Amino acid sequence: MRYTLTALLLLLYTSSCFANDLLLDYWQYDKYLAQHPTQSALTQAMHQRIYQAPVPLNVSQDKPIEIDIVYPGTQLSDYWWRNIKALELRLNELGVDYRLRKYSSRPNMDYRREAESLQTALKNAPDYLVFTLDTSRHKKFAENLLANGNGKTKLILINITTPIKHWKDHQPLLYVGFDHVLGTKLLANEYMKAFPEQANFGMMYFSPGHISEARGDTFIKYMKTQGDYALKRAYFTNANRKSAYEATLSMIQKEPDLDFIYACSTDVAFGVTQALTKLDRHDVMVNGWGGGSEIEAVADGIIDFTVVRMTDDTGVAIAEAIKLDLQNEPVPQVYSGDYEVLTKYDDEQTIEALKSKAFRYSDR
Repeated sequence: MRYTLTALLLLLYTSSCFANDLLLDYWQYDKYLAQHPTQSALTQAMHQRIYQAPVPLNVSQDKPIEIDIVYPGTQLSDYWWRNIKALELRLNELGVDYRLRKYSSRPNMDYRREAESLQTALKNAPDYLVFTLDTSRHKKFAENLLANGNGKTKLILINITTPIKHWKDHQPLLYVGFDHVLGTKLLANEYMKAFPEQANFGMMYFSPGHISEARGDTFIKYMKTQGDYALKRAYFTNANRKSAYEATLSMIQKEPDLDFIYACSTDVAFGVTQALTKLDRHDVMVNGWGGGSEIEAVADGIIDFTVVRMTDDTGVAIAEAIKLDLQNEPVPQVYSGDYEVLTKYDDEQTIEALKSKAFRYSDR
């Protein structure tokens, strides 16, 4: 079934659609590390490294390295700009001489602009290209670069921590971000605390792609194994607040007896809460996904709880990976930063402690 809401195509899914087949080509983070002990050791060493004082680069540079970043930064989530700031500050501390070029677009919207940015980055032939991987277009681009690249540019994939199996020996330098599956299970556990035995819920996806699969489909499957938790309705959005707002109005009209709506991203969560406020449906619980702007919303009771990413972990890890690579030392294939759950019942001291850890670089 399809709905057109002010020219936005929102796909309605029933529970039969969640085969989750695409995730079969991805290693789950914990399973990958369990089956690759050498990589597990490198990942553990990286975790220690990013919370230690910076150890400067121990080799000389003939010229600055070039880093291009193509990212979906035009959204409410502060994840992207904070990570770039953390990356720059950590590189400075490490004594790495570099030039950084940034290209931002809107997720799932600026296809042409994103493609032009990627082509520009390829022409630049930087030493490192930092990019994300969510859609099939992203995946195809990354595959082409890895298989037919210029021999110079090394790829770092951000906001994904699940290595792709069929790439085999043609892997990026680093997959880095926060394990979507772990964050999803933390959120699911909070909903089960609120509804110990059963609940009716709606699913508000990101745009179609890996994030929706890893955060949304995983949530549905996990809840099915835990009790009488019934998915009543689900929509894909355009990964922004407006489309989530309009989809929520439709969802509540068709399914008024929902106990909660699971939101797959920051922008989506705020669209959901905006619609519920308009409908005066404060009885329907909503989660955040991230922990930047959601922190204040949780403190104000607008969002019930969220997983707070230790956001700067990612930027610091990328900087440390570049340093290791310049020193010809092994770089972990994958790294996931830490999460902590924040609820509207937590006190100000807890909130400030989380912010101090999560934004230890980007709040400078």
